[in-house]
Amino acid sequence: MTSDSYSPPKTQSAPIDPARVRRLFARPQRLTESAFLRREIAARMQERLALVRLTPTHVLDAGCGDGADLLPLQKRYPAAQVLGIDAAAAMVQQARAAQDAASSALNKLMAQWLPVRPAGAAILCGDFARLPVGPQSLDLIWSNLALHWHASPDQVFAEWRRVLRVDGLLMFSCFGPDTFKQLRSAFAAVDPSPHILPFVDMHDFGDMLIEAGFSTPVMDMETITVTYRSIDKLLAEVQALGGNPLTTRRDSLTGRQRWQQMKNQLEQLRAPDGTIALTFEVIYGHAFRPAPKTTSRGEAIVRLDFPPRR
Repeated sequence: MTSDSYSPPKTQSAPIDPARVRRLFARPQRLTESAFLRREIAARMQERLALVRLTPTHVLDAGCGDGADLLPLQKRYPAAQVLGIDAAAAMVQQARAAQDAASSALNKLMAQWLPVRPAGAAILCGDFARLPVGPQSLDLIWSNLALHWHASPDQVFAEWRRVLRVDGLLMFSCFGPDTFKQLRSAFAAVDPSPHILPFVDMHDFGDMLIEAGFSTPVMDMETITVTYRSIDKLLAEVQALGGNPLTTRRDSLTGRQRWQQMKNQLEQLRAPDGTIALTFEVIYGHAFRPAPKTTSRGEAIVRLDFPPRR
């Protein structure tokens, strides 16, 4: 089996080991190399969010990581209660520390003018496919580069629909199939074991959203190309974006000879200016939870919109 031969069901992203995902994110300091990409994609998501008329009272950051998106969400919706959740305990600890530091600085500033100090976001450790909130309790779910770490995104979408209120918004980003295509090709040339996640196609995500009960999902994709002069730098940033959580991965480490052969494959991709390109296919999606069309007993709901009185 090569890294490109696995074709998971459309409702599955890959044979992912969730315990290994948590271990891969157990050292937040190793993820700093990739922070620039997360922040760039978050900024592009914020631009999309600015186009949506929404006044949420409860907001969730699903897969909040180190909590970098929590403060921008709080700034955009200052009256909302913001909740972050992540499965990696170390990331949650770092997010809480960053939140405490930001809240302390803000409180010192605002205490001069406000009698009540503003509250920060609540941050929990848990699975965003099993949220500790009741049905229809959220107005906005935001998720930046987290969904591709879950083996069953269809179950995630079903859970997110459960907790969203009618007309509540889901907005997410994740990697698509062409992400790391240069590295995928280099590994496949020297080692049959899978090293790169087989990321889900944008159209399959759209189908899952409809199946989960979301209305009019909007999916779009863009390609971001980052160039590197150092192969070691390229590999460090790929590792900083996560790693290989596949259950089908090789148990032992890749041998030194094969590792060098893989790097030699990457060397052949150098452009005339001496750089090596790495592709990121970024998928963006948003959808709303629609009003129900039937009652709990299966009776059709008919809505009548009368014109306003003159």
